[in-house]
Amino acid sequence: MSLLNQKHLQNEKDAYAWVEAKIWPNGAVCPHCQEEKRVSKMKGEATRFGLYKCYACRKQFRVTVGTIFEKSHVPLHMWLQAFYLIAGSKKGISANQLHRTLGVTLKTAWFMGHRIREAMRCGSLNPPMGGDGGVVEVDETIFGRADTHPKGRGPFRYRISNSAHKNVILSLVERGGKVRSFHVRGSTVGEIVPVVQENVAKETALMTDKAQLYRDRLKDFASHDRVDHSKNEYVRREPGKPTITTNTVEGYFGVFKRGMRGTYQHCKEKHLHRYLAEFDFRYNHRVKLGVSDEQRAAEMVKGTVGKRLTYRTTGG
Repeated sequence: MSLLNQKHLQNEKDAYAWVEAKIWPNGAVCPHCQEEKRVSKMKGEATRFGLYKCYACRKQFRVTVGTIFEKSHVPLHMWLQAFYLIAGSKKGISANQLHRTLGVTLKTAWFMGHRIREAMRCGSLNPPMGGDGGVVEVDETIFGRADTHPKGRGPFRYRISNSAHKNVILSLVERGGKVRSFHVRGSTVGEIVPVVQENVAKETALMTDKAQLYRDRLKDFASHDRVDHSKNEYVRREPGKPTITTNTVEGYFGVFKRGMRGTYQHCKEKHLHRYLAEFDFRYNHRVKLGVSDEQRAAEMVKGTVGKRLTYRTTGG
């Protein structure tokens, strides 16, 4: 049976029951006062399904309150269909495709996509990557045009050389593990090195390329090895060390750029952090780590709590 034929993706009552089981695994919690005990489900023919009442603050609520689903006119089971489609699409799914598949307007599909990406964003309190015996590869890439730079040739004083007009993306990939990506202002020591030091454990073996910004600035880690791409060196093996390469992070950039250029080609700089969150989330919950498409969608739904996003704040 197709995953999209499951009851919670076709029926509204089943959709609410499924979301409640993911967000409230130990029973209903009031989103207004966080009460857990003095909460009961309201019954009666005239009562909306999925409605609860908190007898501590005397307010009514449903599981959608305080999440990205709050005050949405789109049925919850259609929201879940969108979650499944995005969770199972390695290179993403465009707003146009969601619009055609779900039968909603293009504006609604665009907004749904951004709300779902907001649910895929991780907090800033994650533990450091790597650790004793761990290997983290660090690299940066460029993508698109930064909104802060003028377009066209313009006067001489506004000419921009090389890739200075592009957005710079820094990614840290732990071999066999997860990735963290950041949209930084530029490929400079002041932008790159502090991010690496804050997100990687000191006991980690670092792998980078021969960029000057890494030179003699990452000595606090267990080791720092570099490959020289200018000499066509991409893999090096030394006795007693893990394979020295940045091919893992380069592979992540390949998936990211194929998705962005082929699916999200009109992405604006102000939304880039959400697209990075989407590709990071799918990589961190990939099949190789034992996560199926259905489990990935369930994890995305758990991340909807406390991430209310309005159309105005999205920039629509």
